Amino acid sequence: MLQNFLLRKMLRTQGVPEAQINMFIAMMEKNPELFKTIATEVKTKVDAGADQQAASIEVMKKYEQELKKLV
Repeated sequence: MLQNFLLRKMLRTQGVPEAQINMFIAMMEKNPELFKTIATEVKTKVDAGADQQAASIEVMKKYEQELKKLV
């Protein structure tokens, strides 16, 4: 609950529309383990020297099918 509040506040400050915020949080609540795995893999790539945006895109593509199921 607190995590959702903080995430929602952070996304609002970045200008993300409320509908997208709600969709993203709903996806995270459906499969939190998937998002933990994604975050871990992105962090590993960034720690190895990759650009954060590039690492995020690469990992998201890897899990594209699982993410589509959550929408």
